[in-house]
Amino acid sequence: MADSAEQNPCLLVAELKGRLHTREVGGQAVWSVTSAKAGNGVELLRDDRDDTYWQSDGAQPHLVSINFSKKMRLAEIAVRLDYKKDESYTPSLLSIRAGTSDLDLKEIRAVQMSEPVGWLLVTLQPPGSTGSLKANCLQLAVLANHQNGRDTHVRGIKVFAPQQDAVQPLNQDVGFNTVHFSQYATLR
Repeated sequence: MADSAEQNPCLLVAELKGRLHTREVGGQAVWSVTSAKAGNGVELLRDDRDDTYWQSDGAQPHLVSINFSKKMRLAEIAVRLDYKKDESYTPSLLSIRAGTSDLDLKEIRAVQMSEPVGWLLVTLQPPGSTGSLKANCLQLAVLANHQNGRDTHVRGIKVFAPQQDAVQPLNQDVGFNTVHFSQYATLR
């Protein structure tokens, strides 16, 4: 894999620490999957543990749908995979799709992997665009597994949005330039 997201929209990292310009927004969404083995449900994608995983139970493609109540600006999606533990259950081909609902999804990225271990960090910037992705619905589709495996294991998913400053810095001019407002511009 490439060393930076500018060269390649995907990056495999051991940990997700130090994400300075993004914030995790997956907790604001409703998560669903096409199928799950008993005891290995969708809730395990969000539990922040290495030893748990969602396991599909059915025919491919296996889908994870992430639905937000409003249109969100999205920057990256991180998917935790572990070929050493999961072998044929590990995805080898992922499709990341986005739209306003499950009915109008468009593929943003297709990611081919070989024996991944760690967090697969995928930039969600649409091809040919300079801004961040805006969508209500994000979907991760597992299209193929290593060694032609049928069911899949995914150990975690996180969705990141661009960091937004909630307040304007105090040293910036706010645009009040009338005489009346300038009387109160400083404290005595």
